[in-house]
Amino acid sequence: MSDFRAIRAKIAALESGTRAQAGVLPFGDASLDERLPGGGLPLGRWHEIVGVGLEAETSAAPAAFAALMARPLARRGEAVWVLRRDDLWAPGLAGLGFPPERLIHVCARDEAETLMVMEDALTTVGVSAVFGEVEDVDLTAGRRLQLACEKRGGTGFVIRRRPFGGAGLKAVAGSVATTRWCVRPALSEPAAGDFGLGAPRYHVELQRCRGGRTGAWILEADQAYSWEASDVAHPLRLVAELGDRELAPAQSAQARAA
Repeated sequence: MSDFRAIRAKIAALESGTRAQAGVLPFGDASLDERLPGGGLPLGRWHEIVGVGLEAETSAAPAAFAALMARPLARRGEAVWVLRRDDLWAPGLAGLGFPPERLIHVCARDEAETLMVMEDALTTVGVSAVFGEVEDVDLTAGRRLQLACEKRGGTGFVIRRRPFGGAGLKAVAGSVATTRWCVRPALSEPAAGDFGLGAPRYHVELQRCRGGRTGAWILEADQAYSWEASDVAHPLRLVAELGDRELAPAQSAQARAA
C-alpha cells in the first residue's frame, strides 16, 4: 500500500509540475489521509481555504483551520502571514498550539501586494509556511505562487477572504491550487461527564484535490485553549460570591438612630 501511495504522489507531482521530494504532512487519520496524494497534505505547493456566509468576511474558521494544518511546519521554520485587515489575533493562534514566536505578521495595502509578499516569503531561506488572505487568485498569480513554492520547498496557504465585506470579485475560472478546502464552524461537544463547551470543531470539505479524492469530515482541535486552565494570571477573578437569600427588611430612621 505504501508503494502504491508513493507512485500516486509522483504521478500527482508530475501532473501539477511540482517536486515530488517535498513530501507530505499527514493528518494522522486514515480516512482523511488516504484521500490525499501520498497519504498527507502535499508540501512544496499551495493550498486554498474558503469559508461560507459571514466567514467570507471574517475568515475565523478558515484561518484557524489553516493554522492547525500548518502548525507542524511552523516548528520547522518561520511562518509568514500576509493580510490586508490587521485583525490577526496571535493569542488565539497560540491557543491552537501554533507557535507565535515563529510568526511574521505583514499587513499589505492591496491584493497585488499581498500576492507579491507571499511570493517573496516563499522564496526566502528559513520560511516553511506562508499564509495570504486574498479575495481570489487568477491563473497567472497561481502559477507564480507555485513556482515560488517549488524554489525552496515552502508551502503556501491562500485564505480566500473579503476583509471589508462587499459583493466581492467575480470568481476566476480554474485554479492551480493543489487542494481546495471549504471550512465552517461545527457544534462542539464537551467530554463525557463535563458541562459547557468542548474543543472547537470544524466542518471541513475537501472540494478539489489533484491526484486525490474529495470528501467531508468533522474535525476537532484537540486540547485547544487548554493552557487557560493552568494559567494563574487569568484575566477574570471572583470579587464577591452570590447568595440565594432575601434582603433584610428596611428599617425606619428612628430604629436606625436607636
